[in-house]
Amino acid sequence: MITNYIKQTEQDQFQVLDDPKPGCWIHVDMASNQDITTIAHLINIDVADLIDCIDRFEIPRLETFDDVAIVITRYPSKTTTSTDIGLYTTTFAMVLSKDYFITICTEKSSLVKNVVNRKSDLLTSQKTRLLVLFLGKITQEYTVNIKLIRSNVLHQEKDLGQIDSDDINAMTIYEENLNQYLSALVPLRSVFDQISLGKISLLIEEDQDLIEGLVHAIRQSEDLCKINMRSLARLRNSYQIIFTNQLNKTIKLLTALTIILNIPTMIASIYGMNINLPGQDLANAWLFIMVMIFGGTLAGFVYFRKNKWL
Repeated sequence: MITNYIKQTEQDQFQVLDDPKPGCWIHVDMASNQDITTIAHLINIDVADLIDCIDRFEIPRLETFDDVAIVITRYPSKTTTSTDIGLYTTTFAMVLSKDYFITICTEKSSLVKNVVNRKSDLLTSQKTRLLVLFLGKITQEYTVNIKLIRSNVLHQEKDLGQIDSDDINAMTIYEENLNQYLSALVPLRSVFDQISLGKISLLIEEDQDLIEGLVHAIRQSEDLCKINMRSLARLRNSYQIIFTNQLNKTIKLLTALTIILNIPTMIASIYGMNINLPGQDLANAWLFIMVMIFGGTLAGFVYFRKNKWL
């Protein structure tokens, strides 16, 4: 779905336009191939140059075509569709053309919603300012989500005797989140470096300073992600070792009980056979059998306890 926004000097809020006009901001939500074709014709570039903007697995990068710059990024995603199982980041592209600032997302973007609803003196004709604004929000999203994962991990830390498979599964999911964040942050930092080096010539000096600040911020997010990944890996490995030991103890106990309970079962089976057996003519033979069963079970229990198998 394509939405056209305009905000000029005398306006406090972004206004929606029926048709795009120079100086407006065009946002594409849940972008389809048809939407990409429409945008490509509007800014006069090949569809093939723009189609990567809706690739759900595209890595961040910066490309320029004559007077058009395409900045492809990824940011943490809180929604998961049937086609995105296992994806924790989503593609978010920004296109700077001569007349338009364009954002393209493969899902409903919370970033765009926040920008549209906030009050600011930012104008839709200030394309580089919008670019810097979105890059800043993307960096902030990564930092917030990485810290949130760390907080969730700390809240999930339990007494070592209470660990179960759900805790290990949660650690694995958190670790995959951080892996995907890091896979996006590294090329995203390269994009920021290219922008700061003047790959987009429209940046003014103030924007350049902001981009340099974002480069430092994204490096901090990258380092924070690596630190949390190492910490999470160690914690998950500890959980797995403890859980494995608990499982081994349970199997050991069940095996010992099975062997001990086989003693009375074997005695009862022998005396259940239809043949001549010692003591079968005695009136209190059942008492003799019970003593044998109890004595054999007790002897097995003492033997296992003595060897610390129970």
